[in-house]
Amino acid sequence: MLRIAVCDDDKKVAQTNREITEDCLKRCGSMGKVEVYTASSNLFWDITEDGVFFDLILLDIEMPERTGMEIAEKIKPYLPNVKIIFITSHIEYAIDAFELSIFRYVPKNDIEKRLDPAICDAVKLIELEAGKVYTIQTNSRFEKIPYKEIYYIERDGKNASITACGGVSKVRKSLGQVYKELEAEEFIYIDRGCIVNMIHIMQVKDGMAVLENGALLPISRSHLQPVKEQINRYWGMHI
Repeated sequence: MLRIAVCDDDKKVAQTNREITEDCLKRCGSMGKVEVYTASSNLFWDITEDGVFFDLILLDIEMPERTGMEIAEKIKPYLPNVKIIFITSHIEYAIDAFELSIFRYVPKNDIEKRLDPAICDAVKLIELEAGKVYTIQTNSRFEKIPYKEIYYIERDGKNASITACGGVSKVRKSLGQVYKELEAEEFIYIDRGCIVNMIHIMQVKDGMAVLENGALLPISRSHLQPVKEQINRYWGMHI
């Protein structure tokens, strides 16, 4: 679960930014907790003294007590990988923001247009850095499966059955649809009804893909040569 802080001394603005952030998380299919601060000193204390962790901070620059610039500079030793989105009325701060390696700079006069995509981009980058995940979301269920934990995916009637380290999960989608959503070179078809994560293939023997979890999956004759070529090409690029 992502931890996000919104800090602005204007309570109304802070609440609006919180709502934008929560809406963005829902659309991204990401789970997160959003904390709101209206006193910059409280945010600074929580991070530097209480060890509170945040993945992303939406930070107003012009604030009493401690400015956004000061906070961004001082918290780096505590949160070296935190993504910071600066929000300000003064365009001249943008240069300093880039010097501090700020993820994004959003002018207040264009906040409705630019804050939402900035948050979405930050969330995607955070999750990518943490490891890609496949999200299953329905009205009654929310599940994230790290790509690296997926062994293989099979067609199961109208469902796609995902076998991973944590067990088997089913999603009511076609195998082709799941493959498109994964959009990762690690996943290859070994048969019309089966996709395998190449990182878990230990060897190809007697027309079978031998996986590190002990699974033996048949490779169709039409896929055998392309599978061997894809595996050789993949490991040739990544080893």
